[in-house]
Amino acid sequence: MQPKIDLDFDQQHLWHPYTSMIEPLPCYPVSHADGVYIHLETGEKLIDGMSSWWSVIHGYNHPVLNTALHNQVDQMSHVMFGGLTHEPAVSLAKKLVAMTPSQLTKVFLADSGSVSVEVALKMALQYWMSRNEPHRNKFLTIEHGYHGDTFGAMSVCDPQNSMHSLYAGVLPQHLFAKAPQSRFEEAFDQSDLDDFAAKIQENKNQIAAVILEPIVQGAGGMRIYHPEFLRGVKQLCEQYQVLLICDEIATGFGRTGKLFACEHARIEPDILCLGKAMTGGYLSLAATLCTNEVAEVISQGQAGVLMHGPTFMGNPLACAVANASLSLLIDSSWQEQVCFIESCLKSELQPLREVSTVADIRVLGAIGVVEMRHTVDVKAIQRRFVEAGVWIRPFGKLIYIMPPYVITQSELSQLCKAIRDIVVNLE
Repeated sequence: MQPKIDLDFDQQHLWHPYTSMIEPLPCYPVSHADGVYIHLETGEKLIDGMSSWWSVIHGYNHPVLNTALHNQVDQMSHVMFGGLTHEPAVSLAKKLVAMTPSQLTKVFLADSGSVSVEVALKMALQYWMSRNEPHRNKFLTIEHGYHGDTFGAMSVCDPQNSMHSLYAGVLPQHLFAKAPQSRFEEAFDQSDLDDFAAKIQENKNQIAAVILEPIVQGAGGMRIYHPEFLRGVKQLCEQYQVLLICDEIATGFGRTGKLFACEHARIEPDILCLGKAMTGGYLSLAATLCTNEVAEVISQGQAGVLMHGPTFMGNPLACAVANASLSLLIDSSWQEQVCFIESCLKSELQPLREVSTVADIRVLGAIGVVEMRHTVDVKAIQRRFVEAGVWIRPFGKLIYIMPPYVITQSELSQLCKAIRDIVVNLE
């Protein structure tokens, strides 16, 4: 029998994400999880609407993923990746090269999504250093973006409206264009590209790369924009010979209805960041992929190597479970599952458009967003969701879900009903 969780110690000593140590938000004690359910120590059984922040696409305690971990731990849990290699890493790289856009052939295995962004930024900077253009050291991105919590990643997050605005005075200063306003499902307004085009033209000799989240901007506001904007960005990058980095840490592996969100625009980036769902939510692992040209130019430069090497890079346990997770995904009917989730979310969340306190409803693939007109009380609304038997964690004005792909219609309906009931009562 598991020992009872010491919640008093937790509140006094454990620092949870984005939480005050003086007035911490309550934390609910989890005893175990299986399928789409999180079981609390207090007896509640909650349908998970968050996939543990986008990652648990196959559900919890999956027998195939459990077996992959058990088998690998008997071989080796970890060896350094400097000077050594192993089958799980090689097999994973083969899968990633086969799955991702065709020109991405080189794979750097990092240990978290933020680190994969740091690696991508370093790749772009070293690329231009190796081409004797070190003055190309700025990044161009769009407002409302989010790329992680490490310093390089923070520097390309929205400088005014993001959770990182506190650090604006110490972060490197990069270039920010206006975010697109054209919605995914509506006609594209070509003027969305005007500010971006002006900034890339004006700063073309300083820009190392453009970095953005394709189609869906995550923690910066859960905004879903038109594929034509991304297509236009790619054309401008080619015109001005600027590298394009696509951050698909959140959107990769089917979440938007395409295997990778950049497929909505039929474009290929020069560098791609992946993470979150890659291991099915079991262990932290990420990857940065790039083209042959990027890798070769870096390797011909003064350093001759990419200057990065995390201790847990290519961890065998993480790679083994990622291999199993990606095989599960490829062999499953994930497209039908995501399409079904999208259809359910649209039909069940649309009625909330009539609620006066709701500003917008957005759905794409297995992502559903209810944007309120005012910031919600996370503590109060979280408690009400738990009472309704669901796990949904809002932030700011957003009540959003991205459930595991294996969720059933009745489970998804319970999630949506809980949102509807609580939102209506907020009027």
